[in-house]
Amino acid sequence: MTLRDGGPRHGNPATCQPSNCPTADDALELRILATTDLHGHLRGHDYATGLPTPDTGLARIASLIAEARAEHPNTLLFDNGDFLQGTPLVDYWGQSRGLSETEIHPMIAAMNALGYDAGMIGNHEFNFGLDYLVRVLRDARHPLLLSNMTALEAGWRQAERRRWPQPQWPVLSWPVLPSTILKRSFRARDGQRHGLRIGIIGLLPPEATEGDRPRLAGRLGAHGMAEAAQLIVPQLRAAGADIVIALAHTGIEPLRPGGAVPSENLALALAAVEGIDALICGHSHMPFPTPNAPDSPDDLACGIDAGRGLLNGRPAVLPGRWGSHLGVIDLVLRRDGDGRWRPSESQAELRPVARRTGPQSLVSVVREHPRVVTLATPAHNEMIDRLSRVIGRTDRPLTSFFATVAPCAALDVVADVQAGFIRARLAGTAEGELPLLSAVAPSKAGGRGGPRHYVDIPAGPVTMRDVIDLYGYPNLASALCVTGEELADWLEHAAGAFLRIAPGATDATLMNPAFPCYNFDTISGLSYEIDLTQPARFTPGGCLADPGARRIRALCHAGQPVTPGQRFIVATNTYRSSGAGGFPRVAAPPILFGDEANLRDLVLQHAEAHGGFRPRARHNWRFTPLPGTTVTFDTAPAATGRLHEAEGARLEEIGLTAQGFLKLRMTL
Repeated sequence: MTLRDGGPRHGNPATCQPSNCPTADDALELRILATTDLHGHLRGHDYATGLPTPDTGLARIASLIAEARAEHPNTLLFDNGDFLQGTPLVDYWGQSRGLSETEIHPMIAAMNALGYDAGMIGNHEFNFGLDYLVRVLRDARHPLLLSNMTALEAGWRQAERRRWPQPQWPVLSWPVLPSTILKRSFRARDGQRHGLRIGIIGLLPPEATEGDRPRLAGRLGAHGMAEAAQLIVPQLRAAGADIVIALAHTGIEPLRPGGAVPSENLALALAAVEGIDALICGHSHMPFPTPNAPDSPDDLACGIDAGRGLLNGRPAVLPGRWGSHLGVIDLVLRRDGDGRWRPSESQAELRPVARRTGPQSLVSVVREHPRVVTLATPAHNEMIDRLSRVIGRTDRPLTSFFATVAPCAALDVVADVQAGFIRARLAGTAEGELPLLSAVAPSKAGGRGGPRHYVDIPAGPVTMRDVIDLYGYPNLASALCVTGEELADWLEHAAGAFLRIAPGATDATLMNPAFPCYNFDTISGLSYEIDLTQPARFTPGGCLADPGARRIRALCHAGQPVTPGQRFIVATNTYRSSGAGGFPRVAAPPILFGDEANLRDLVLQHAEAHGGFRPRARHNWRFTPLPGTTVTFDTAPAATGRLHEAEGARLEEIGLTAQGFLKLRMTL
C-alpha cells in the first residue's frame, strides 16, 4: 500500500535535516480503525420491514475489523458516537424496557467484545436522558470522551465549573472523560517495540443536542468545539502525547470566505487546530473520503481533498452511517528532533460492507461476525416478537414515497396525533384559544438513507413494527406560540429542500441534495404554495441567504391570508421546537410536557384506541404551477406502478438509477 505525504506540518521527511531524520527502518506504522453513527444497528436487519439489510450493522463491520487487524500488527479502534439510538431494538431499551442491575446494553456488550480502544458521546446518546446514559456507560470497558460538554451535577462548586475544560475535572457519577492518553506498545519496522502515547479528544456540536433540551436543561454544560480543542490539545501535548486524534462528531462542509459558518459541520475548522494529527468525523452520515467523486476546485481551495482523504492536510474519515463502512487511516510515524513520534505519511480510506452490482442488487461483501451475532441474538429475538403484535388496521397504504412532492397521508396521521395531544393539554389555557396548527416532516424519505429508506405500510393489519416505521424518532411532543411572520419563515426554510427551477425547464433536478428530508416540514391547518422559480430564502443550515426571496405564496388560514402579527399555536416535536435543523428561532419559548409526550408512544396509543388508522391526505399545499416545466426526483423502487397514490401530482416513471432509486418525472 502506498502512503501519501502528510505535508510539512506533520514532519515531512523531505523537509528534515540529515542530523535529525531517522532511517526508514525506524518508522512505526499505525492503523486507526473507526466506526460512526451506528444508531443501534447491531445486526444487518430492518425492524420496520422484518427483512435483512446487506449494507448495515456492527456485526458486519466486526468482520471488516477482524480483516483489517489481520493485515496490520499495530491497530487502534474507535467509535465516533450516536450508537445508542436509532433502531427499534435500542430505542425500546432506552424508552420502555430499561436495564436491570446485572444486564449489559447489547451495543455495549458488542463493543466490549470487539475491543474498542475509545469512543465518544454523540448527540443521540442524550435522547433517553442523562440517568439512562450513565447507567449504560457504566459497563463499557473503553474510555468514553466528550471534551466540550460535561454533566453539571448538583455537588459541583461554581469554581469547579469555571475551570472548564480541564482534564482534572471531578467527574462524580459522570463516566465520560474530557480527554485521555492511551499508552500502547507497537512494533516498528526495525522489529523493536516502542511506547506510543496517543491523545484522544471527543468533540460534539452543542447545537446538535438542542432537540433534547427538555431532558438536559440545567444538567449539561456546553462549549464550542474549536474552543475546547484549542485548550485541551496543548494540554495533551504537554502531558506527553506523541499524536492527537480527534473524535469529532461533526460533518464536513466548506468554510467559504465571507460565507455563513456551518454550525454542525465544522470538521474543517477542527482540522486547522494545531496539534491535531487525524480526525474521525460523523454526524452528517456522508461518507469521506470519496476517491471516485471528483473534487470541486472550491472544495480543494477550502482544504477539503475528498479523493485523498485530507482536511487541511490532515487525514480524516467519515465512515457513513448504520455500519455501512469501516474507516481506515494508516499513518507512518517517525521520530522528530525531540525524539517524539510524529506522522509523516498517511492514507485514508473507507471499506464498505456491501457493494452494488446493479440498480436493484446490493450484496454484502462480508458475513456477520458470529461472536456479535451470538451476543445480539437474545435482544434481537425479543424485539422481533414484540414488533409482530397486531394493534389494528389501516384502510389504505401509508407510504412516504411522495412525501416531499405532494401531501402525504402518513404524515397527516402523525400531525393529527400530535395536534390531538397538544389540544388536550392546552384546553382551558390562553394558548388553547389560539388557532392550532401541526408541523410534521418525513423521517424516512430516501436521500442519504438510500432507496429502502421509506415508509411502506400496506393496507390491512397494523403491527407494532408499522408504528415504528411510521414514526422513527424518540422525540417528545411540544408546542410553539408563533406569529404569522415567524410561520412564513418556518415554511421558507422548509422550502429550501428544493433547487431553483427555471420556467420552461425540462427534467430539471428538483431536490437539493444538501437538505435532509427530515427538515422538510409541512404544516397542517394552513394552505399555501411553493414557488420554485424563486431563490431559497435560507441556506440548508438556516442562515439567511437572500433577504428579498419568498417562495411561500398564498399563505392562508381558514381561507384568509395570514398576517405578520397573527398568533398561532404549532404542535411539533422537541427537536424542532428547540430550533434544531437550522429553523429560524421564534421569540416565545417552547411549551413542554415531559416524557408523557413521547410521540412514538402517542401514535401507538392512538392506533390501539381507534383500532388502527383511517388516513386521508389533506391537500393543503402544492407547487405553484409552471406550464411546460418538468422536474425529476428519486423515490423508492417499491413505488413502481403506484404513482396514483400521489394524489394530484402528475408523475411518470423514468427508470432506476445506478444507486437503486426509481427516478420520476413531475410536470409542474
